[in-house]
Amino acid sequence: MDNSFQKLEPRYLILRLIFAIAAGFLISAFNLEYIEGYFLDFRINAKAYLGLAKPINPQVALVIINSKTVEKFQSEPKFSDHIRFLNQLTSMKPRTIIYEFRTNEDDFTDINGVYKDKLEFAEQIKSIPNLVFSTQYLKMKGEAEEFKLKAPLDTIKLFSMPFTVDGKSFAKDGVSRRIMYQYQDQSMYQPIIAAYYNPEIQNKDNVRGSFYYLDSYQTYVDYHPKGSFPTYSFEDVVDGKVPKNAFENKVVIVGSDLEKDPDDYVMTPYSRITTAMTKAELQANQIQTLIDNSAPIRAPKPINIAITILISLLTVYVTLSLKPARGLAILGTALITLAVISTFFFVSFGIWFDLAHPFLAIFLCYYFFIPYRLIRENRKSWEYYQKHKLLSEVEELKTNFISMMSHDLKTPIARITGMTEVIYKDPQQLSSHQREALDTIRHSSDDLLKFINAILQYGSIESQGVQLHKQSKDINTLVADVVKKHQFLANVKKIKIIQELEPMFPIGVDPELMKQVFSNLLENAIKYSPDESTVWVRSREEGDNLIVEFQDEGMGIPQVDLPNIFMKFFRTHTVKTTTIKGSGLGLYLAQYFVELHKGKITVDSSQAKGSKFTVSLPLDK
Repeated sequence: MDNSFQKLEPRYLILRLIFAIAAGFLISAFNLEYIEGYFLDFRINAKAYLGLAKPINPQVALVIINSKTVEKFQSEPKFSDHIRFLNQLTSMKPRTIIYEFRTNEDDFTDINGVYKDKLEFAEQIKSIPNLVFSTQYLKMKGEAEEFKLKAPLDTIKLFSMPFTVDGKSFAKDGVSRRIMYQYQDQSMYQPIIAAYYNPEIQNKDNVRGSFYYLDSYQTYVDYHPKGSFPTYSFEDVVDGKVPKNAFENKVVIVGSDLEKDPDDYVMTPYSRITTAMTKAELQANQIQTLIDNSAPIRAPKPINIAITILISLLTVYVTLSLKPARGLAILGTALITLAVISTFFFVSFGIWFDLAHPFLAIFLCYYFFIPYRLIRENRKSWEYYQKHKLLSEVEELKTNFISMMSHDLKTPIARITGMTEVIYKDPQQLSSHQREALDTIRHSSDDLLKFINAILQYGSIESQGVQLHKQSKDINTLVADVVKKHQFLANVKKIKIIQELEPMFPIGVDPELMKQVFSNLLENAIKYSPDESTVWVRSREEGDNLIVEFQDEGMGIPQVDLPNIFMKFFRTHTVKTTTIKGSGLGLYLAQYFVELHKGKITVDSSQAKGSKFTVSLPLDK
């Protein structure tokens, strides 16, 4: 994780916050109704999919003229057929009858017949006070002349029951989503009918989800899936095949479903095909929405703006502070979570939160800041590269200098060692003081030579690595050789070395490197153990591994230093206060050589209780 927000100066952090908030406000100002319409449709469909969109107590029933009706009457029903139909229907005591038929040139488009029947039809209508005919005509306030059909149908009551379509405004996709229930302070007929069942909607301020648009008050339709309302055929009503209480105190809407004219249909959130839903069924949805007063309530604009700003802040933070994969995962999760929560509120409470603006905020903020982040990271990468290059050059110079100095030092040390050997072999007897001084010179030379060899090995590792020269060897033999080599040092401190070596088969190792590993571990065990203590050297097979352990009763290693003991040039703070010498490279080289053999080295130690180093090598398969 890039902790850039924590590292930023307060002024830069404030600038980012200001930008994110400004972006949220700016994006919220965009008109995204054409996108929001699709999100609304998604939630309406989700509600239907969950089985929660059926009307609980439908007060509207439909009577439909369809292709079977035409077969029955050998044409579309004429005025005479409608006279018989209305006689049957009125006897079933409906609350209101609405004829949803198109008119053209002051006459009905879908009802034909001789003049006598038309006259009789007009007379019959006068006797049915609860029969109305819908029209899309909107009478303007103060307009004297009213829209009427021509005689003899001029006595028919026409009421404005307009359909709204998202054509040049809102979603602009031709879908009907809204109810216009008042225009220029004049109520449409849908709320007049609905007020009988729900008187509170007589006050426009009580209509749920109401909003003002172009001199009208509107709300959104609480859509029910196609076929949600009781539906009967025209011919069944004429023939008396409908239950007698089917229409009692109900709003009955009469319309056609002949699939011959697109004007008889509307597109809905459920479907955008031309014949998605009849206008009669849309009227049923509009009236039932007002009866139930269940229109979706759009969340207040300040809340939608606040959500957009929060999403902008999240996107800016994620884009600039997290790795791309994790950031995308978080943003994707945020999108899904927001969609699920908004759908839950819509389905459960009919509350509609905008999704288009938050979604756009994610995409715009992400793609705006990604180039900025790439530029910043490229600059950092270049700076890191330059620093790494400089450090590499310094490290190389240091390694070369150490190697050169070590090589130059080996020659005089070899001469000193050689001279001490010559003096030792001289037949002239040395005094005890001279022999003690000579021993000190020889031991110091040996220590310095070991240090130089360690430095040279370290330089070799840093520059080109170490090549293994494996041979099949008995590990116990290598261990025994190392113990023999260090027996003198142990005897000086009166330390007892106990060997517990189990017999085992040879394995492939580089004998020189492994002897150096064991030598470093055993020498440390002796150096850091008190006089007259014990050192154990054990070997055994354990599963697929060969184990070699070196255990002492020395000063131990502080817990705080254990994670660092295999680092190059590291020495514990307790050792630094003693006179015990060391290069700080022994354990580093031991670990390197063991890992070169695909093995591992571990330590178990407590201060003042000794240490146990364990070398684990894989057995040959």
